[in-house]
Amino acid sequence: MAVADKDQQKKTAEAEGPIGQTIQLVKDYARQEIQGPLKGAGRWIGLGVAGALCIGIATAFLALGVLRMVQTEWPGTFHGRWMSLLPYGIGLFACLLVAGVAFSRINKQPLNKEQR
Repeated sequence: MAVADKDQQKKTAEAEGPIGQTIQLVKDYARQEIQGPLKGAGRWIGLGVAGALCIGIATAFLALGVLRMVQTEWPGTFHGRWMSLLPYGIGLFACLLVAGVAFSRINKQPLNKEQR
């Protein structure tokens, strides 16, 4: 006797009567509908988190690098109450540019693609 046959006999032994069969049918349907879409979700979520961390760290280094470059290359340019904030605005603009590129590359396809 195969393993699948033993499982099938176990299910039929537990699910005697119309109420037991209905409960077993609902359990099987829920298991099928939940396991199918979630099979590749772990890998998909893991790669997404890893990519987000890499982009976040790289953007922080980019902003810091742009800020320090502007402050050291043009030290006499940004004096005054409000002009001293301009290098920070340039760094913020670099961060927003990276975020815009990242948002434009987001894939709109669902996790589980329909088989046609």
